[in-house]
Amino acid sequence: MLTFEEKQHIIETNFPELTRKEVSMKRLNYHYEDSLYEKTVVVQHLHPNGNGFVYVEWLSKYETDDRGLVNIREAAEDELITTVRDAIRMLSTEEKVEEEEPIEEVWVNGEGQKLTLLEEDGFFNVYHGPNLEDGFGDYKEAVDYLKEESFRRSSGGDAK
Repeated sequence: MLTFEEKQHIIETNFPELTRKEVSMKRLNYHYEDSLYEKTVVVQHLHPNGNGFVYVEWLSKYETDDRGLVNIREAAEDELITTVRDAIRMLSTEEKVEEEEPIEEVWVNGEGQKLTLLEEDGFFNVYHGPNLEDGFGDYKEAVDYLKEESFRRSSGGDAK
């Protein structure tokens, strides 16, 4: 788990467009002032214990609470960057209806084996080459499976 300081550094280094605001109990909020909506908070209540939330209400690939927030307590660096980037993109587009490209990611293990995670017809399928390895109902389930099998998202981009 990333520490509070690491999360703070990642957010502030990668997203200079966000404005940090201190709130109660030494927590931080990060606002996107150029939001096209009344909602400007992207990162809410980043706490010194490492807990925090990102607002991604309209993005179906995230399991949110009733306020549209996803917890980032256990997020790895790449997950945190992706989630914050998605939140900013969501707040900077006029269409609330999600019109995102389907997910296509390459995951690699320590032995160099590659699996591809594809979003297809509302499902998240894991392929080994052309063969279907497994299918999942949501993105988080698929990612959890890949991590349990010791795979990490490749930094080399998508599978195309």
